Order: sequence, then C-alpha cells, then structure tokens
Amino acid sequence: MSRKIKSKMIITGWILLGVIGIFLVTLGLSGFMYNAFASNKTNVKIIFTLLGVFLIIFSARRAIKLIINAMKNGKINGDISKEDLNEMIYKEKVLSKGPKIVAIGGGTGLSILLRGLKEYTSNITAIVTVADDGGGSGVLREDLGMLPPGDIRNCILALANTEPEMEKVLQYRFKEGSLKGQSFGNLFLAAMNEIYGSFEVAVRETSNILAVTGKVLPMTLEDVKLCAVLENGEIVEGESNIPIRNNECKSKIKRIYTEPQISYPLVEAIESIKDADIIVLGPGSLYTSVIPNLLVNNIVGHICDSKAVKVYVPNVMTQPGETDGYTVANHVEAILDHSRPDLLDYIIANIEEIPEEVLEKYKEDGARPVILTNEDEKKLKDMGITVIKDNLIDVKKDYIRHDTLKLSSIIVGLSKDGKTKKAYY
Repeated sequence: MSRKIKSKMIITGWILLGVIGIFLVTLGLSGFMYNAFASNKTNVKIIFTLLGVFLIIFSARRAIKLIINAMKNGKINGDISKEDLNEMIYKEKVLSKGPKIVAIGGGTGLSILLRGLKEYTSNITAIVTVADDGGGSGVLREDLGMLPPGDIRNCILALANTEPEMEKVLQYRFKEGSLKGQSFGNLFLAAMNEIYGSFEVAVRETSNILAVTGKVLPMTLEDVKLCAVLENGEIVEGESNIPIRNNECKSKIKRIYTEPQISYPLVEAIESIKDADIIVLGPGSLYTSVIPNLLVNNIVGHICDSKAVKVYVPNVMTQPGETDGYTVANHVEAILDHSRPDLLDYIIANIEEIPEEVLEKYKEDGARPVILTNEDEKKLKDMGITVIKDNLIDVKKDYIRHDTLKLSSIIVGLSKDGKTKKAYY
C-alpha cells in the first residue's frame, strides 16, 4: 500500500468518526428521534447524544495530535510529510484564484459537473432545484414538511473534501425496515434541519462539516410544486409525475410552472450571480432540474444583468418523458421560452459518437443521443449564441456521462481573461 493511500485512509478514519459523532448528537437532540422511537425515547436520545459527543471529542483530539506531530517531526505517523501539507496548501492557493462560477441545475448532471469544476477553482456556488418530490426526498418532504434534500446532498458530496469511504457512508441507502430507500445523507440533512429549524442553515452547517469547496444553495426556501402543461392541454402536477404521464400520453411538454407561482431566491444566491465570472446552466434534466431554477422570482433578470459569461450544457442523452426526440437546439429553445431570448452566450455540445453496445441499454428505455445538427448550428448562430462542440463522453460501467474534467476545462476557459486556470496536481 502506497504512503499517500495509507495517509488518506488514516485521515478518512478520523473524519468519518467525527461526522458520525456529529450525526449521533444531531439525532439525539432532534425531534426526529422522538418520532422514531415511541418507547424509551429519553434513554435513546441521551445515549445517542453522549456517544456522539464522545466520538467528536475523540476524533478531534486525534486529528489535532496528527497535525502537531506533522509540524514537529515533519511527518504524521510516518505517512504524511510536510511536503504533502505544503502541496495541499499550495493547491488551495491556486484554486482560490480561479474564476467565480455559479452552476445552476440539479440531479446527477450538476453533481458530476461540480466534481470537475472543483479541480479548477474553489470559487463555486451551486444553486440547486428543490422542486423534486420523488424517492426518499419526497418521503421526507411529505413526512417532515422539509424541502427535498436529495439533489442538495449530491451537490454537497460532489464539492466535499472527503474520500470515497466517507461518500459511501453518506450515500448509503437502507435496504430494510421503515427507512428502506432512504439515504444516510438525507437523514443527516433532515436531522440538521430539525436542530436548526432552517433548511438554509442546515445545508450551510452540513457543508461546513464536510469542508465543501464553495457553496451549495437551494434555489428557494419556498415549498414549491412543479407543474407541466402538455401540448394536448393536460396539466400534470408533481415533478415525479411529469415524465411518467408524458410517457403515457405521448404529448410533449409545452411549458412548466411552479405552485405557488411566486417564489424568491436566497440573497446569497443573487449576490453570487452578480459577482460571477461564469454562470452555467446544466447539465441535468431539462424540465425538472434546470428550468425550475429559472422560475424563481426575477432570477432570470439577475442572470441577464450579471456581467458573467452565460453557458448552457445540454444532456448527452434525451430523457424519456421529457425530451424525447430533442436536438441541442430544442433544448436551447425550451430554456429561452422559459426565460429571455438574450439569456445565453455559449452552448457546449457533445459530438462524440457513443459505442453502439453502450447505447443498447439506453434505447430499451427510450433514450437517444442529443445530436447537434447543421440546422441547429445555423439556428443558434442566428440567435447570437456561440456553439462549442467537442468529444465530451465518459462511459463508466455502461453509464454515459459527461467527461467532467474536459467539460470543466472548457467552461473555466470561457472566463473573461480567456485563460484556463488549471489546478495544481
């Protein structure tokens, strides 16, 4: 086992203990535990709280001792040297000089992009949709009256300075019992929400615990429901119902809106947009992850007023029930129909061919590659939008994703100084 790998394992172990301790304290002090354990509730809460406090103190003392040893002896238990620490500090200095990027969206697409962006800059603000109502997030939203934590959790983990072991813990989904289908990370955010009585504060404190690079912000603190008007005139209510019903009736989405129709962005989100060098929309589900953020009161106006470069990254594959048969231009038209014609400066589109054997699984579900036609390019040029096209596919375990480092490099290169500020490795 290499020295660096062993070092990471040591650090990860103490961080893991500390986070588990914080989670236990949170559970012990929260109303969530009160509801979870109808009997012996007081004893259970005390046990969780005391155990959590012990783990926090123990892990913190060990971590401090490791750092002191490093400064005194030039290494930590023979594993982490002063050179390693200097390298981390130097890298952080380089990243702090990177462009200010605001990434807007949700779902898997946004979290994948964030993993790449944090290798080029630490000045990242992710504005994440909270309109989803399916899966474990939907259950917590209904049961606890909180905003859905799922997309927020994924973005926090994407920007967190943690090792894979820690991410596995927070992404773990319970397989049995009343918690079946819930992820540990969702429950953590739920408990933090109970403790602080504010979803905004819960997200901020969770980000602090996990040493997040940049900021993760919900698109609004309002309890919004997503609705879609189909071309046949039917109205579908609920984010999770939209693709299902659309698939059933085979009628395209005409427009989407939220109930209530008036919701407000966070002040911190507006400030980040005003100060941004680059604003990125997507990648992610067009109608249920990206566009919902544009429906928040006057957010489009703030984006257009910003001096930042505005970029849209469409998905590499169509999404059944949302974007069946859509080309790149169709995606852009939907964005502009829900905002303003002058919203975007650049489109970054994939032109890499996907291996047929990989596509087979997607075709079975009704998904197809999002293509950029010659007609698309002409149409976008006439709109005053510059098209950047490149090979941007990354296939892992038969899943098609954007090549996050290559995509991030292109995005960072669009900062107004025209230079790609690459992180130190």
